[in-house]
Amino acid sequence: MHVAPDLTSCDREPIHTPGAIQPHGLLLVASADDLTVTGGAGDIEARLARDWFGQPLSRLLGQDVAAQLAAMPAGVKSVALAGQVRGAQGAFDALAHRDGPLILVELEPAPATRQTAMALLWELDQIARGFESAASIADLCQRAVAATRDITGFDRVMAYRFLDDGAGEVIAEAHAPGWGGFLGHRFPAGDIPRQARALYVRNRARLIADVGYVPAPLRPDRWSGLDLSDVGLRSVSPAHLQYLRNMGVGASASFSVVRDGALWGLVACHHAGPRHPPREIMAAATAVANALGRQLAARESEAAYARRLRLRGVVDDLLGHFHDDRPLAAVMEGLGESLRAAFDADGFVFVDGGRVRLWGVGPRGAALQALAAWTLRQTRREPLAMRSLGDHYPPARAWPQLASGLMAAPLAREGRALIWLRVEQVEEVRWAGDPASFHAASPDLPLTPRRSFATWAESVGGLSRPWTAEAADAARRLARGIDDARFHRRLRLLNRELHETVEERNALLAQQELMMREVDHRVQNSLQMVNAYLRFQAREAGQGAVADILAEAQARIAAVGLLHRRLYRADRSQAIELGAYLTELLDDLRAALGPEWAGMLRARIADMLVDAGRAVQVGVVMTELVINASKYAYGGAPGPVEVTLERVGDRFRLTVADHGEGGAGGGAPQGGGFGGRLIAGTAQRLRGVLERTDNGPGVRATLTAAIND
Repeated sequence: MHVAPDLTSCDREPIHTPGAIQPHGLLLVASADDLTVTGGAGDIEARLARDWFGQPLSRLLGQDVAAQLAAMPAGVKSVALAGQVRGAQGAFDALAHRDGPLILVELEPAPATRQTAMALLWELDQIARGFESAASIADLCQRAVAATRDITGFDRVMAYRFLDDGAGEVIAEAHAPGWGGFLGHRFPAGDIPRQARALYVRNRARLIADVGYVPAPLRPDRWSGLDLSDVGLRSVSPAHLQYLRNMGVGASASFSVVRDGALWGLVACHHAGPRHPPREIMAAATAVANALGRQLAARESEAAYARRLRLRGVVDDLLGHFHDDRPLAAVMEGLGESLRAAFDADGFVFVDGGRVRLWGVGPRGAALQALAAWTLRQTRREPLAMRSLGDHYPPARAWPQLASGLMAAPLAREGRALIWLRVEQVEEVRWAGDPASFHAASPDLPLTPRRSFATWAESVGGLSRPWTAEAADAARRLARGIDDARFHRRLRLLNRELHETVEERNALLAQQELMMREVDHRVQNSLQMVNAYLRFQAREAGQGAVADILAEAQARIAAVGLLHRRLYRADRSQAIELGAYLTELLDDLRAALGPEWAGMLRARIADMLVDAGRAVQVGVVMTELVINASKYAYGGAPGPVEVTLERVGDRFRLTVADHGEGGAGGGAPQGGGFGGRLIAGTAQRLRGVLERTDNGPGVRATLTAAIND
């Protein structure tokens, strides 16, 4: 493939500030503040007015320019002035541009006769209708060049489309008999430098009425660096004029084809000799190019939508296979060929860590492993698409027949990716002249354009069929869909394992529950037997110390038995309603102390949930305090005993009070027996505080501790 020379000097040429205009028109420069003319270009003195400098713009042009500028919509920079401008040598059409602090006015000779607006609009409408019925983009462009030639009268009109590498290709052409054609030929990117393309988007109509013109400089010299980007009369590069002369062209015009704000191509016009279409014809041709751009955008959007829709259906079908529970490698094994065909690829590669699997055409062995490793490093989190793999991965230059194009999409798991390969597609390219035939001419003009535009053919290799943006999007969607499917697969497997674990746990719990219920039942029976035996022994002992000891033991056994019954009824809950537990425990104490105590034990008990272990300990303390009060407060005789349970913030307060004269109340005497030691030890385990105070008469014993440890 021919390598073109460095054309960056062309890209750096300041074509927007040439310091001159083409002499078939005039240019006036005025201040935007007061519209006073402060500069100009062209033969203004002979063609417009001798004393033009310093004149008010409205007086010089014979119309209210200020009013027309004020009526311009916001964001609009240019306006065609309403009336013709009468000059010393004929009438002019005027176009005003607002450029910051300046107003630039272009004046071009008006035609002697004009086509009526109705006729011109009718013609444009017919052209637009023809565009709508075009069978293809090639047919659409052919209709556009034919219509432009009819409107402008140029000898040759071409539709020139820019390619991805910056070169241009003629895809439609209409010309007069005897003119050579460029249909199917390419022009190198250097023929239209970058800054020229930027101006084509900004200023969409460009006329060179005579390639042999002598530039008319801006006057005075202080305006020589003025930006003329919006001025159609702007003088062009000498290299471009020589380029046209080398082609045998006497005049040219170009109209930008802009699609979605970007330069798609040009409608380029050539003529054998000088030609100056009036501004209204240039405007009509511009409208044709604009309509072509809109039709191209619609057609290409429609084609892209169709590709996207087809790929969406294909991807949806493929993703349906990734929702089963097989490992991903096993799923891929049956889908590799389908994944290759879905994206019109010659080969498909699945990379899974150190394992690389290829379907179809592609490098093998170590070469495939190395390509997969390189691709993983390049993709990271976003898809990759290229049609010249050898330019990015030099080893691929050795096997273009195996892979010249690559598209890849990474999977979420590190080391996994989907890769599609396309083989080399050798293309025979016809150039309009040797694209490298530029040569140095002088220090002032480092590069001059080629002199020959005869067909120059070359074979271009190392490129695959291009990947579309829709294919890259579909590859990204496929990779994300696979990741989602595998994530849900892992969730299903985890849920299944969790369900099985829960089932096993529930079976064990049920078995444990059955065993615990059996144990609880046996404990209850044992406690009831012990309690019955103690009651029997107490009746046998009659009155006295032994009977008292047996009654205490019976009460303590009753407290423990009550806790077991409540745990059994609550399905072994770890939390106990302390108020209800103490209330039932007091009922058992009344029964154990005898009928004469039934009306003496009074209670005011609040509800609160506590741990079962703490409930037992609180119950033990209350039982011992009540038993001690029954023994010591009234000399063993029945007497009122009040039990109170209150909640104070996050603590509880248990009080047992009597009104006796026994002196000890609420517990055994200081340093007393088993009951006193049991109360003190239990209060310590509860991390509580036990206080005894005078109840006047009687004793008040109060236990304060946290509700939950």
